[in-house]
Amino acid sequence: MSNHHGHDHSHAVVTENNARKLSFALVLTTTFLIIEVIAGFITQSLALLSDAAHMFTDAAALAIALVAIKIGKLPADDKRTFGYQRFEILAALFNASMLFVVAMYILYEAYQRFSHPPEIQSLGMMSVALIGLVINLISMKILFSSSQDSLNIKGAYLEVLSDALGSVGVFIGAVIIYFTQWVWVDTLIAVLIGFWVLPRTWILLKQSINILLEGVPEEIDIEKLRNDLLSLKDVESIHQLKVWAITSKNVHLTVHLYAPQADRNALYQQALEMLSHEHAITEMTLQIEEDECLTHSHCHPDDHQGNPHQYDKDSHQHEE
Repeated sequence: MSNHHGHDHSHAVVTENNARKLSFALVLTTTFLIIEVIAGFITQSLALLSDAAHMFTDAAALAIALVAIKIGKLPADDKRTFGYQRFEILAALFNASMLFVVAMYILYEAYQRFSHPPEIQSLGMMSVALIGLVINLISMKILFSSSQDSLNIKGAYLEVLSDALGSVGVFIGAVIIYFTQWVWVDTLIAVLIGFWVLPRTWILLKQSINILLEGVPEEIDIEKLRNDLLSLKDVESIHQLKVWAITSKNVHLTVHLYAPQADRNALYQQALEMLSHEHAITEMTLQIEEDECLTHSHCHPDDHQGNPHQYDKDSHQHEE
């Protein structure tokens, strides 16, 4: 038990640390966002506005990530046995959807501008882009270490990264316009920023939806997992194997093991170790059965579906 408590404690420290980093990045981003929007209208630069729009979703991402941490810490109660950890995923989903909307707006605005290019003040555009780059690099440095561990922070980090590249793009555009007066370059860069962000948004959207649909987390190899369970000593068949995630790091598993000859405690211990070492799954419910009737659907006249989730040793070896 003491070990489990230690884990909880370290998790709380990590969360506090993440919240501090996010708050700092949020203040920086919001301050710059306001500057960039004003500058975008003054200089007439769509690239700056496009960058500002992403800065806005950026700030939203950071704010959502912060709220997710605060809400995720709320204790579980009788109505929500997992607590509020899922909020992180809803946040990521909302954030990805926002980015899509922004990208669409920029593309529409760019389409309008190709026919009526406005006058653009390239020097102002250049200096604002530079400030933006510096601010993004600071935020990236703050968030990088935590982005490896949390989908939430990873979303925020990717936003800041795409923003930094956006700022580089805007800066290069401003330099080109300054020397050549090709104002269409501004529109082109705005569109490129939009296209650059979309694939990342799509990935975040896909990951979030997969978790919400109780899909098997991407890092889990379900075939290998099935074979590993079947190769445990005395396990004759397995069924009702389910693997899902509550948040990006919180993976759960339930399975029924049909093992009439097994020493239950030994088998339980063995399964526990295999799952945590081989597959990094620590939250599990194992049902060890001795009665053939429990595993075979033909004993249950009311079970119309048969048993789609059953895998036994023999049939499995034939398949391979």
